[in-house]
Amino acid sequence: GSPDLAGFPRAQWLTAARRALTDAPHEAFGYGDPGGLAQLRTVLADYLARARGVYAAPERIVVCSGFVHGLTLLATVLRARRVRAVAVESYGLRQHRKVLTDAGLRTPALPLDGYGTRTGELAGVRGAGAVLLTPAHQFPTGVALHPDRRAAAVDWARATDGLILEDDYDGEFRYDRQPVGALQGLDPERVVYLGTASKSLAPGLRLGWMVLPEGLVAEVTAAKGEVDWASSALDQLTLAEFIASGAYDRHVRSMRLRYRRRRDQLVEALAGRPDIRVTGIAAGLHAVVELPAGTERSVIEAAAWQGLAVSGLARFRHGTAEPGPDALVVGYGTPPVSAWAGALDALCRALP
Repeated sequence: GSPDLAGFPRAQWLTAARRALTDAPHEAFGYGDPGGLAQLRTVLADYLARARGVYAAPERIVVCSGFVHGLTLLATVLRARRVRAVAVESYGLRQHRKVLTDAGLRTPALPLDGYGTRTGELAGVRGAGAVLLTPAHQFPTGVALHPDRRAAAVDWARATDGLILEDDYDGEFRYDRQPVGALQGLDPERVVYLGTASKSLAPGLRLGWMVLPEGLVAEVTAAKGEVDWASSALDQLTLAEFIASGAYDRHVRSMRLRYRRRRDQLVEALAGRPDIRVTGIAAGLHAVVELPAGTERSVIEAAAWQGLAVSGLARFRHGTAEPGPDALVVGYGTPPVSAWAGALDALCRALP
């Protein structure tokens, strides 16, 4: 799911930008370290340790322009290391798989069930030198990876000298229980942690970060280039000030309440329909709405007639994976406040 762009904290961001501009040394506006500005990496290290349980020394952080940019850099490094395959979840974003295949890497799929990705099957994946996971909130099914399977992934990485690429795309938005900590905390030398401001603030900022094992920092930095071509110095300074001032935490808390209310309203609106089940709702900005068998395509068409852009679960299936249930992936974060009630009514009209 995408965030409510109308909720972007313009006034607070402008305040942070003014402070950052006032306090920044002149050299901050040069070409810059390819790893990112030290001011942002230092603040991120503290925030990620506090909020997500990530071991994140500033020198292990590389700033990038979003998840896809970070994955592209990692794919380049893995291919240079003669890795031939990166295992992926059987449901996920095609764009991410394409980044890996464009780098010459195979993407064998791991099956999913109610406990998350079956990481115990990694040992049987031929040639895999890494695995891409969304352990806190699997996309798109919404399942959190079971603790035993988190441990199994780390055990595999240790036994095979492999890497886990952890996409923590919406880790701040958990509603019904304590947040699931980052997998990276189990073994910082085997897990690459990737996060962005795309869900918490806005994708247009193009700001993301990787927390890398010590032995990977030099290679990823070299892949990025001799200077930071990708990330604006002013945006990095502003985000650093925004986090350090506490404005980021306040914004996330406010948006968490807004998204939780929307999630609850979605669940309530669909509660009386015996053939509909809503799952994957403990966290994030989207829900999976399971449908009667054979209706996914017709419901997508009906939603389009209502002016809604929703995706079928089948859209995210890996080509070799077993078909799952008919379902919609419904992002409830996207509509502005003024349009939410109308969007929810339109969805209800489109459902069987």
